[in-house]
Parts: sequence; C-alpha cells; structure tokens
Amino acid sequence: MDLQKQDPQQPGAPAVSEFRASDAERDRIADILHDALAEGRLTADEHAERVEGVLRAKTVGELEVFIRDLPAAHRQDPVSSPAPAPHRPVVGALPVDPDDNVVAVFSGAVRKGRWRAGRRIHAYAVFGSVEIDLSEALFDHQQVVVKSFAIFGSVEIRVPENVSLRGTGSGVLGSFEVDTLDSGDPQAPVVYVDGWAVLGSVEARPRRGKVVADILDRVQRKVDRSLRKHLGH
Repeated sequence: MDLQKQDPQQPGAPAVSEFRASDAERDRIADILHDALAEGRLTADEHAERVEGVLRAKTVGELEVFIRDLPAAHRQDPVSSPAPAPHRPVVGALPVDPDDNVVAVFSGAVRKGRWRAGRRIHAYAVFGSVEIDLSEALFDHQQVVVKSFAIFGSVEIRVPENVSLRGTGSGVLGSFEVDTLDSGDPQAPVVYVDGWAVLGSVEARPRRGKVVADILDRVQRKVDRSLRKHLGH
C-alpha cells in the first residue's frame, strides 16, 4: 500500500493570480497608472479606461494586466510594511470643540451619504439611537475623532474599509465595541472612536465593500502636481 499516493481528486492551491484582489492592491495599481499618466506613458483616455478596468477587476491577475506594459510593474522595489496607526490621536492635532453634534434624545439621528466629516464629531444617544455612516463621507483631515455617549441608547458608527479605525472607550453595564482596522495606505484617514456607554451600546465597524473616495482624490491631486511640475508651472 502506497501511503505517499495522493488523492487525484484533491484540488491544488490556486495560483496567486487567481486570488481575489484587495482594495490595497487596487490602490497600488491605480497609483502606477496615475504615475504613468504624469510621465506621459499613457494618454488621458487610456488612463481613464484602465482605471475603470481596475475598479471592475476581481482577481490579482486581472489587475496586473493593466500595468503589464509599464516599467513600474517590473521594478524590484523593496517592500516595507506601513506602520500601524497610533491608538490615540496626536496631542494638539484636534480641536477641543466639536465640528458636528449628532443628538438623539428619545429619538433617532442619522448622518450618512456624501457629507463632509469634521475633525471632531460628538454623538449623544439618550434613550435613542445615533447612526454615523462615514463610508461615503469626504475626509478633509487625516485624523477624525468620534466622541460617543450612549445612555440607555445606541451609537452605531460605520467606516469604509480603506481607513484605519481605533477605539479607546468603555462601557458601564453596557457595551463598547470597536473593530480595529489597519489601512495599507499610511496617508489614509484614521478614525478614533472614544467615549462611553451606560446601559447602552457603542459599536464601530467597517462597512464591507465601501472605499473612501477621498484617497483617490488625493492621488489625483498628486498627479496634478506632478503634471504642473513637468510643465514648469
């Protein structure tokens, strides 16, 4: 009896090109395409067509097709892991007073859709519920604090998958739950959730499949600066 004989029905491991693409990998390909546009290797139409394809790509192999003819795809640059975001914001970087108050007293309050997130947001839920959805928000600042107070109520916070998320609050006969999240982009926004829950709940989690567009806007601004430098402006 051959104990080394393998089951012919046993599937082999998939190739790397067959792995599902992550948001960080899409961002890396988009960066290469933007740089190629700034260097004059791609026309504006070619760039737009390829970026659209990157957003639709499902696997790593599909992504690589869009940069196969670009030198940047074949450079052997050293890979370094970005440092994780700190657990607390930089001292003095954020204002003491809130830019926005979201209050629900025996009621419900919602912030969602395409809205501009300030540096400090205060949420108060007293016998009520507050929902703060940052998955489509515009981030003008890299650090955002959401100070949450839930008293016999609930505060629910959702963030896009390509930001960093940190939590430092506590619960008193209640629950304070924050799913720590690390972005692969060191320039990505960091959302800090602080506060407390008394006989209530505070919950902060990423919203699956949502990506903050402001990061792509920032990349585009970098390309614009490169173009102006190239043109001598």
